[in-house]
Amino acid sequence: MKENRIASVNRKTSETDIALTLNLDGSGKWQIATGVGFFDHMLSGFARHGFFDLDLKAEGDLEVDCHHTIEDTGIVLGTAIRQALGDKKGIRRFGSVMLPMDECLALCAIDLSGRPFFVMDAEFTAERIGDMDTEMIREFFYAVSYGVGMNLHLKILTGGNNHHMAEALFKAFGKALDEASAFDPRITDVLSTKGSL
Repeated sequence: MKENRIASVNRKTSETDIALTLNLDGSGKWQIATGVGFFDHMLSGFARHGFFDLDLKAEGDLEVDCHHTIEDTGIVLGTAIRQALGDKKGIRRFGSVMLPMDECLALCAIDLSGRPFFVMDAEFTAERIGDMDTEMIREFFYAVSYGVGMNLHLKILTGGNNHHMAEALFKAFGKALDEASAFDPRITDVLSTKGSL
């Protein structure tokens, strides 16, 4: 079994400056500062429930809005996940979870296939949660899925409070990614009939 699948990614543009380190084999510790408080809260749930160690500092043009900061963080996190996964030998590849958050129920299903595809079915009734635009939840996960090269499906099965819906999606994503990236002793190469992912 491999250990310490760690990746560090830095990305600087005229809109954002992001430094991120991810340990897929961590214990759920995080140090997160994006300037968007609700987004920090969501990412901490992702890290804690996925047992990932996440160190993230993002500076963006928040005087415009939160779009560039959140989307670019998704790009950087997706790139870090892809790099940390390495050759994907021995991992389960698929992960899924149904996660309750009070009155809400969320579904997340992942295939670390190397082929990006993203589907999300979640209707938010509020335009913002705290200092984060709810439409940025979709943009973030889209950026992550394409950065990793993963098939990612997210669905709110039972809606309710918008905070609970968002939190259920981020926690479900963490738990599903933990399952998909975990090693299985029965898998000696990659879990594919093609011989590569």
